[in-house]
Amino acid sequence: MSNADNTPRLRRREFDPAAKGALDGVRVIDLSRLVAGNLLTKVLADHGAEVVKVEPPEGDTLRAWKVEGISTAWKTWCRNKKSVCLNLKSPEGQEAVRRLARDAAMLVESFRPGVLEAMGLSPEALLAINPKLVIIRVSGWGQTGPYRHKPGFGTLVEGYSGFAAVNGFADREPVLPPMFMGDAYAGLYGASAAMIALRAAEGTYGRGQVVDLSLFDPIFSVMEPQIANWRLTGRRKPRTGSRSTNTAPRNAYRTRDDGWVCLSSSTQGMTAKLLASIGRPELLQDERYATNAARLQNWESLDAIIGGFVAERSMAENLAHFDAAGVTIGPIMDAPALERDAYVAEHESLIEVPDAEMGWLPMHGEVPRLSGTPGILARPAPGLGEHNDDILGPVLGAEELSRLRAAGVVHG
Repeated sequence: MSNADNTPRLRRREFDPAAKGALDGVRVIDLSRLVAGNLLTKVLADHGAEVVKVEPPEGDTLRAWKVEGISTAWKTWCRNKKSVCLNLKSPEGQEAVRRLARDAAMLVESFRPGVLEAMGLSPEALLAINPKLVIIRVSGWGQTGPYRHKPGFGTLVEGYSGFAAVNGFADREPVLPPMFMGDAYAGLYGASAAMIALRAAEGTYGRGQVVDLSLFDPIFSVMEPQIANWRLTGRRKPRTGSRSTNTAPRNAYRTRDDGWVCLSSSTQGMTAKLLASIGRPELLQDERYATNAARLQNWESLDAIIGGFVAERSMAENLAHFDAAGVTIGPIMDAPALERDAYVAEHESLIEVPDAEMGWLPMHGEVPRLSGTPGILARPAPGLGEHNDDILGPVLGAEELSRLRAAGVVHG
């Protein structure tokens, strides 16, 4: 589909409350806040799990991240979920969580270590109620060790993990990522850990367990093999901007019309294709560029040759030229370009859904994609306490629910 100006339009999808996914029947009690826990449970909700957000009276902190007054982060990361609103500082609110946990498959929390225990909701207590419960505990530094008491923010682990030290350019300060990288890695790791533990609970292991998910370990793990390389060489990995310390050429290059393309030639065959495509096949006979090791030593002069070729052509000309030659090059995209990109639209990497505030809200399509049990789009992100009656009514009973509302334990 295209707009009147011939730019691709994102596919418009409606919510289907009757949609069911592979995890239909799996109830997840989500006490987490902000990014890591919400991304974890988004993966589960997108595949049919009934994710029940248990929010405080002020709501999940993610709701407060607004752009032009609209909670875009909440709307996009909390689709397909349900919301109940409980005062967990009250004994009655804590008891309501215990009762919800009796029939749940998973419980996710992101309090500082010790807070769950202080509420009478320790893993031991929860597993005594429901021996098959999978409990995912998200924290900055883990449930044990000398840093367990520290608050957990992605920024801190992005620095501590070694990521910032190698990110950016050598003549400038280390660069932290401009997005929630530490939290995102933890959320994605957490979703797979949750499913592994659920498989164990439903299989021969036959019982629930605790998943100790720090923000630090996932991002630290994807930095491998930094310590092995340090031990072998005694050299720190330098900050090289968009270049690679493993292969050359690899960089970002400016086009004639001030766009940017990214290029990687990580094999000898691809380097040969690249050099032939710019009319310089003889460079592979030059000892400065004949091997990857030599190219890493002489990257600057090689980049000047490639960059010069790219700079003489527009973005469109470069992409057409190199695509025809089978060279691994692509555009560096920004939000306006992504919104009108044909691949993104046709692949449904972005879709549009109805939204009361924006009319049509762009958000990511389902990830990952399963052929037999695809992800679902059942409902928009919930209003605060929207599902109090649906979720708490059957658990507490109408009379008790009414009493707790009057007492200020249940909100909404």
